[in-house]
Amino acid sequence: MKLFIVPTPIGNLEDITLRAISTLKSVDLILAEDTRTSGKLLKHFEISTPMQSYHMHNEHKILDRIIEKLKSGFEIALISDAGTPAISDPGFLLTRACVAEQIPVECLPGATAFVPALVNSGLPNDRFIFEGFLPIKKGRQTRLKLLAEEERTIVLYESPHKLNKTLEQICLFFGEDRQISISRELTKLFEETRRGTAKELLDHYSKAAVKGEIVIVISGR
Repeated sequence: MKLFIVPTPIGNLEDITLRAISTLKSVDLILAEDTRTSGKLLKHFEISTPMQSYHMHNEHKILDRIIEKLKSGFEIALISDAGTPAISDPGFLLTRACVAEQIPVECLPGATAFVPALVNSGLPNDRFIFEGFLPIKKGRQTRLKLLAEEERTIVLYESPHKLNKTLEQICLFFGEDRQISISRELTKLFEETRRGTAKELLDHYSKAAVKGEIVIVISGR
């Protein structure tokens, strides 16, 4: 009886750990955010463990069933499409339920996007805050105004089609001269990190097509 939280590569398949592979092979069941995406990963590493879909749209509905499986003696691994589960992905609810039911939980170390982006930014990383995705509408401006006063380095996730809007808002609330770093396609063939002022990066990305998941690192006030 145990839940394993298992990070998976964010791009480059070689970033999976030997321990992650052995864990995924040994458990009774793998909970995957998207079984089609994870199926490719499992096939690559010749992992034949049964999979079940577990994502933000069904996690509330099937949570009790998963807990019952664990209580019956199952060892279950939770993975997301990329990176460490529960970091801007499903995982918190299940972990909390396991803790409440005194079911052992073990989280393996491994890939997550914000760490390499932060370290590679050239901005101070001894003290930082991770904000994940900003609110889409309600509360977005309030959050940005609060973050503008933050003295620690700030880490955000953003999608390609919202990048320019977010850069415009950073210019507005943080100031055009605020130093930022933008990393995208981390660990993949076209990995890119650009550094400069908020205005410089807005000027660049307003003229360039953007693909891939994005990490924005913003210097503190």
